[in-house]
Amino acid sequence: MVKTKIVVIIPALNPLNALIGYVKNMLKFDIEKVIIINDGSDEKYQVVFDELRKLDGCIVLTHQKNKGKGRALKTGFQYVITYIKHVNFVITVGAHGQHKLDDVQRILQNAAIFSDGIILGVRSFNSKDMPLTSSIGNRTASILFSLLFHKRLLDTQTGLRCIPKQQLYWCIKVPGESFSYDTNMLVEAIKRNIPIYEIPIGKLKLKKNSIMFYDEIINTHKLLQQMLITYSKNRKHHN
Repeated sequence: MVKTKIVVIIPALNPLNALIGYVKNMLKFDIEKVIIINDGSDEKYQVVFDELRKLDGCIVLTHQKNKGKGRALKTGFQYVITYIKHVNFVITVGAHGQHKLDDVQRILQNAAIFSDGIILGVRSFNSKDMPLTSSIGNRTASILFSLLFHKRLLDTQTGLRCIPKQQLYWCIKVPGESFSYDTNMLVEAIKRNIPIYEIPIGKLKLKKNSIMFYDEIINTHKLLQQMLITYSKNRKHHN
């Protein structure tokens, strides 16, 4: 049986020291490499990236200025295409503790099973720690996505995704430099008739006074607006 080879990609903006231990433990999994993209973090966070560079199996790429989550992911995808030849999948993971190691492990275990499509780690918004507005916002986004793109997805903004390497060639061309990239990737996959699988992961928890960059809880109004913009652009392109 051929071994499944997987690379993890983590876009990071101003990460906490906890990322170091998180990556150390992740490297104990059956993973080829962990690629961190420093997306223009403040200078005081450089020590975190310096420590990550010392880890065997960890690669740190750097944007001198903040370019957004979408661009950071594309930088990671391009690196895999160019320099890491014998890889089957990439898994994208958040840098701020959004995804527990158990959740990453669950996606790893399902990568080969659902190898013909993109796997989404779907979060549960039914948590006492989750504001009601966020829970309602997620449901609203799911319904709107279904109406516009004819595909029901429970969590369109999850950053925990598994993507077959052969799909990276179109992923790097998907528009969107910031959070809009998450939605645009899914829309493009639907247009290409690429299966999208949903794997339940742990409940989403937000800590008080926590700082969340990029994803994964964003302003609902902005998310819905972005979906409508994406839909409008696709209509114009089709016409």
